[in-house]
Amino acid sequence: MGKLHLEVVTPEKVMVSQEVDIVVAPGTMGEFGVLEGHVPFLSGIEPGELRFSSGSQTERFLVTTGFSEVSDNKVSVLVDAAEKATEIDAERARKAMERARERLDKARGSEDVDFLRAEGALKRAIVRIRISDKKI
Repeated sequence: MGKLHLEVVTPEKVMVSQEVDIVVAPGTMGEFGVLEGHVPFLSGIEPGELRFSSGSQTERFLVTTGFSEVSDNKVSVLVDAAEKATEIDAERARKAMERARERLDKARGSEDVDFLRAEGALKRAIVRIRISDKKI
C-alpha cells in the first residue's frame, strides 16, 4: 500500500505532519476514508474522531470543526482544535458536558445565553467522552 502525507493543523500548531497509509475523518456529510490515489476533494470537518494508520500503528485524535482537502496524495486537515485521544481528560469533559446542558436548559427561557455556543460546547464534550472511552 502506498503512502499519503497527513497534516493536522490548528491555529496554535501543527499537530501531525507524517506519512500514513490511511486517514479516516469525521466529515460534514459523514465519516470518510482516504487511501493513496484518492480523488481530490474538499470536506467540512465536524467534531469527532480522526484516525490514521501507518503500518500496524493507529493514532486517534479528537478534532473540532474545520475543513479538509485531499489532493495529490496529501490530506490537509485544518481545525479549530485537536488533541490526542490518549490525552483527553474524561472527568473534565463530563463536567463540561454538565455545564453545557445547564446552559442549554437556561437558554430556553433566557436571551442571556448563547444557544449555539452552548450547543457546540455540548457536542465537543460528548465527542471527548466517547473518544476517551475508547482509550486502549
